[in-house]
Amino acid sequence: MRVPFTKMHGVGNDYLFIDMVSSPLVLPDLPGLARAMSHRRLGVGADGVILVLPSKEADFAMRTFNADGSEAEMCGNGLRCLARLVFERGHTRREQFTVETGAGIMRPELVVEGGRVTRVRVDLGPPRLARGEIPLASDPEQDDRPVVSQRLEADGRIWCFTAVSMGNPHCVIMVPEAQAVDLERIGPRIEWHPLFPRRTNVEFVQVIDRGRLRMRVWERGAGVTAGSGTGSAAAAVACILEGRCDRRVQVVMDGGEVEVEWRDDGRVIQTGPAVEVFRGEFPGGGEGPC
Repeated sequence: MRVPFTKMHGVGNDYLFIDMVSSPLVLPDLPGLARAMSHRRLGVGADGVILVLPSKEADFAMRTFNADGSEAEMCGNGLRCLARLVFERGHTRREQFTVETGAGIMRPELVVEGGRVTRVRVDLGPPRLARGEIPLASDPEQDDRPVVSQRLEADGRIWCFTAVSMGNPHCVIMVPEAQAVDLERIGPRIEWHPLFPRRTNVEFVQVIDRGRLRMRVWERGAGVTAGSGTGSAAAAVACILEGRCDRRVQVVMDGGEVEVEWRDDGRVIQTGPAVEVFRGEFPGGGEGPC
């Protein structure tokens, strides 16, 4: 049995989508399959694998596996791509619907022009800011408080960070020049820092002006990526908490840019691209109920 997939990306953050809505498959070793398919030299090459599934709680469900086989709670770029995929495959004709994720129910809204999806707007819900919800290492006196402009030591130096959860953990660090950061060196040291019991995504952010941020990312379980949906949302929230930018900003990443708005009602809205690259088949799996 060969596993059909569709490669898609949002701002260069690329995933292999396995559509199990109309064609259920038996995929017994999902972490292993994700590692094999995602390998840049020996597989198809991607930041991870996303399963598109039916749901009892929402219109669709998604499960996200990073390139290292670990499962992520949420993926903002992946969610936008999934929204385009289910619409263009005819699984729904609605331009607004719900998707069940490990971080809760998300609500994408398609921007359709000429019958094609050009952008996707996603309500990511409110950020989680309490130390214990992100989470950071437990501190009973601090677990219900936000973590803004705090210090951690990594790679022999002190970094000032703000922690945010968009359903998955983020450590946002302000830097004078994002392009100068050695992501390969610093990223894993912070991802695996004992302060973060579930590891963390790491965003290095340069404030260009109050309406524009430059961000580079080390993604938990995938390493250096061209962009991050939840990471860009977390970066915007962190900059707002620190008083560095307005409540609506453009976040520029290596692979493109998205718009993020932290509305007055507390919800984070993100708008960005979703691009299909190609379709193919990968050896493995089998037929049957999922």
